[in-house]
Amino acid sequence: MPIQNFEATWMTDEHKMVFDSAKRFMTEQWGPKDEAWRHAGVMDHQAWRDAGDNGFLCASTPEQYGGGGGDFGHEAALVLAQGEAGIGGFGGSLHSGIVAPYIFHYGTEEQKKRWLPRLATGELVGAIAMTEPGTGSDLQGVRTLAAKEGDTYKINGSKTFITNGQLANLVIVVAKTDKDKGAQGISLFVVETDEAPGFRRGRNLDKIGMDAQDTSELFFDDVVVPASNLIGGNEGMGFFQLMEQLPQERMLVALAGIAAMELAMKVTLEYTKERKAFGKPIFQFQNTRFKLAECQALLLASRALVDAAMVSHLQGKLGVDRAALIKYWVTDNQCKLIDECLQLFGGYGYMKEYPIARLWADSRVQRIYGGTNEIMKELASRFL
Repeated sequence: MPIQNFEATWMTDEHKMVFDSAKRFMTEQWGPKDEAWRHAGVMDHQAWRDAGDNGFLCASTPEQYGGGGGDFGHEAALVLAQGEAGIGGFGGSLHSGIVAPYIFHYGTEEQKKRWLPRLATGELVGAIAMTEPGTGSDLQGVRTLAAKEGDTYKINGSKTFITNGQLANLVIVVAKTDKDKGAQGISLFVVETDEAPGFRRGRNLDKIGMDAQDTSELFFDDVVVPASNLIGGNEGMGFFQLMEQLPQERMLVALAGIAAMELAMKVTLEYTKERKAFGKPIFQFQNTRFKLAECQALLLASRALVDAAMVSHLQGKLGVDRAALIKYWVTDNQCKLIDECLQLFGGYGYMKEYPIARLWADSRVQRIYGGTNEIMKELASRFL
């Protein structure tokens, strides 16, 4: 067993119960299906319906809109449970911790009632279309346009690297409503793809990790949506909405990093105590124990940092500056720890049938999405 972390003071008994039940369900019910999902490149719709039936979707959305009525701690518990269960393909944290909050915090009452209950059941699978070919982390540089035509908007543009892209049927699209106004010309629109002529999905992107998570290109060719699909009803608010919610997105990334580190330590300790070399378990070699101690220290420090950030975020006090530094620091250390763990597996660490190999490949994107770690340092440096 790894050395115990410091107590997470943000985690209530209810949060712990959510974590325990979700980890058990995901391990027992989804674990046996994970290999098939990885080969398919996507989880199936039934998994999303199961998630809705078990309360794993929109846990922090108020009950009046069909959600679980919890707080962000419930979403965090689910992210930790998913990671420790080794389920890399489920995009529930984006669906529940990013897409639903945009609608809840900024949507009109009609929009909340229209979309949130169906997100909570899994009838709607959510995605957010920010990144475009050639723009990367530069949100102000988006070229997708939404032109007002009477009581509708016509959307044209393309997006890439969209999580849940193959399954999503509710997509929040970041678009320019005024291309001459920079950040003040950005707005957010909801596109219900089942009712959107001109919307099409590109290929399910072939990634080096996260094999079971569908990540896609999306294309919008004269996609017409009613004006009532503009989130909040007012143009030009999109950039503000994005900036206000990005700290939570970065917390979700950091939480996923912690869970991956926890699982990597668990499987590596088990392996090194069972695997023998030169007549004894490799755990008995001093280098192995020293490396594992170093990794345990990284996990201990990273978990303590994220737990402190959780307290701050639940109090509404986590800003862009600290969230950026936490996301960068945790994901850098996540990759470092898992790389050290893989090394202890020797050649077997490079084989995909071993969880450590999948963890290693899945972890690399953590330093990229949610804003690259280089952008995180740039953002934080502006507050120095």
